[in-house]
Amino acid sequence: MKTFKIGTVLATLVLLAACVTINIYFPAAQAEEAAERIVDDILGKEKQQQQKEREQGENKSSSLDNPLFRAIATGAIDFLIPSAQAAQPDFNASSAAVRKLQASMKSRNSALTPHYNNGAIGFTRDAMIAVHDAAAIPLKERNKVQGLISSENSDRSALYRAIADANGHPEWEPEIRATFARTWVEKASRGWWYQNAQGGWVQK
Repeated sequence: MKTFKIGTVLATLVLLAACVTINIYFPAAQAEEAAERIVDDILGKEKQQQQKEREQGENKSSSLDNPLFRAIATGAIDFLIPSAQAAQPDFNASSAAVRKLQASMKSRNSALTPHYNNGAIGFTRDAMIAVHDAAAIPLKERNKVQGLISSENSDRSALYRAIADANGHPEWEPEIRATFARTWVEKASRGWWYQNAQGGWVQK
């Protein structure tokens, strides 16, 4: 039984080490914080300081309550994590290019908001925007709305690329885009439309 418990603890530590290694390449938590800050600013929302507890599965097993097991776990974690944390990059989302694009999107948001509100447009699963219900757009405004969508999507693509470039990791662009895709939906107002992972439209 003791052998099984020790094996479980060691397996957990190996998994933890693997996760830390992944975070060295893409700092997901920092990227999420940056995305929330930027999206809040663009949408004109107040920063909700929600301290999201990312400690999932805080189920303390009896084996880890044992002082010996706790000492082994602590020692192993201290051995595995420090070097990885030292290599953890400082995520940068405030270069001149990023700030310029953010300001452009913020100024455009007031024109887009009525169309989010009436369901005419919504957030796509790839962190862009698209027409959800063309009938909700008056005929005389359709060209204007299409122009707004085109300009917004151009800025969004440039923003994700600029953030990746600001960090010296252009290969991070897909992860940054995915982070923003989730954040746009999280920050969307009640009643707005967005695409789920399968591309179907869902109302928040």
